[in-house]
Amino acid sequence: MIPIASAEAFSGWHALNDTIMGGRSQGGCAVGPAGLRFQGELVEEGGGFVSCRSPLFSPPLDLSPCEGLELLIEGGGRRFKLAVGCADGLAGLTELIPGGLRWVAEFATEVEGVSQVRIPFAGLRPSVRARPVGLPLRFDATRVNRLQVLHSRFGDDGSPNAGFRAGAIRFLIQAIRAYP
Repeated sequence: MIPIASAEAFSGWHALNDTIMGGRSQGGCAVGPAGLRFQGELVEEGGGFVSCRSPLFSPPLDLSPCEGLELLIEGGGRRFKLAVGCADGLAGLTELIPGGLRWVAEFATEVEGVSQVRIPFAGLRPSVRARPVGLPLRFDATRVNRLQVLHSRFGDDGSPNAGFRAGAIRFLIQAIRAYP
């Protein structure tokens, strides 16, 4: 396992909510000995997402010896998305895409307790602003430069998230690591 973040190693992570696109959801991230805690209010109209996002990893993480990412998360039975950003290997072309290209996968959490979620790199889909990208792109595990955990009204395929619930929201990310 390659540890990426746990406890105080979540330092620098911050909330990124739908207010960036005119939404009204609010909330924030707090780092502590238990991990990264998000608490806020999710409003569906005008956006419908809240998230915790890492700072840019510089240099990018080389996770090529691994098969995917593992999260330990207390998610209260909600469905989340993991979004992975990669440093652009296409001569800067993906940086011209508003919102940027992300590699996403949806996952469920248990109603109570900690969920151990494994997301294989092979299961990540290219996406821009919750919409799948229909281009033949390949995920590059040698250039991972950002991670984000979202609860959104949209799933990884752009359809409605069946596990979406507006209102008060809390979740705790205990750890993120890459698994062999």
